[in-house]
Amino acid sequence: MNPSSTPLSMKDVTRRFRRRVVLDRLSLEVPGASVCALLGPNGAGKSTLMRLALGLLRPDAGAIAVCGRDPVRQASWVRGAVGYVPDRPDVHDWMTPRELFGFLRPQYRVWNDGLVERLAQRFELPQDTRFRSLSRGEGAKAMLVAALAPEPRLLLLDEPFSGLDPVVRHELLQSLLEELAGGEQAALVATHDLDVAARIADRVIVLAEGRVSTSGSVAEVLGSEDEPGRLPHRLYHLLEDAA
Repeated sequence: MNPSSTPLSMKDVTRRFRRRVVLDRLSLEVPGASVCALLGPNGAGKSTLMRLALGLLRPDAGAIAVCGRDPVRQASWVRGAVGYVPDRPDVHDWMTPRELFGFLRPQYRVWNDGLVERLAQRFELPQDTRFRSLSRGEGAKAMLVAALAPEPRLLLLDEPFSGLDPVVRHELLQSLLEELAGGEQAALVATHDLDVAARIADRVIVLAEGRVSTSGSVAEVLGSEDEPGRLPHRLYHLLEDAA
C-alpha cells in the first residue's frame, strides 16, 4: 500500500510525560477500509496515541503520518482529514448541537450538511438543546455526527460508547458501521467494552507497556475458527495477557 494512502501509520514513536514513558518505540498501521479496536489496560497509552495522531501532542521520537502527512507540521490538513469523538463532549455546555455544527462547518474543506441532517433525524437529536441539558447518549450522538460530517479519511473514537445504555449504544454502533460500509475510511476505536470490540472490529491492536503487543485481523489474532459469540471471551484473555 502506498504510504500516502494509509490513514494512520506510526513508526518507533516514543512519548514521555516527565520521567514516565507512555509510548515506547511504538509502531502500528491502520489500513484503509478497516475498523481497528484499540485495546489495552488503563494507562497503556490509548488516549495519548490518539492525541499524537491528531497533532495535539508531539512525539519525543519516531514518525507519525496521517494519509502521508505529518500531524504537527501539517496540522490544518490533518485535522481536516480526521474525525474525532472523545469519551465525553469537549464543547462548551452552553452550545447547542446546531451551534456546534455551525462553528465547525467553516473549519473543514468538506462538510456534508445532508449527512448532518440525515443522522440528526435518525438519532432524533434535539439540535437546539444546550449540551448541558442533553443526556449522555444525546451528547455522544452529536459528537459522532460532528465527526462524520467532514467525511474524514480517519475516525478516532476514544471510549465513545462507555456509560451508554444498551439501546443507544446499539444505535450508534449500527449507524457507524453503516456509514463506514463500502468506503475507504478507517476507524480506530479505543474501548474497554469487549463486546463492542468484537461486534465492530475487523482488526485488533493491543497495547502493553507502551508498545503494540498484538495486532492483526480478528481471525489472525483470535483464530478464524471462533464463533462471534466467543470473541469477547477471547479478547478478555488477550487483555489479561497484556496487563
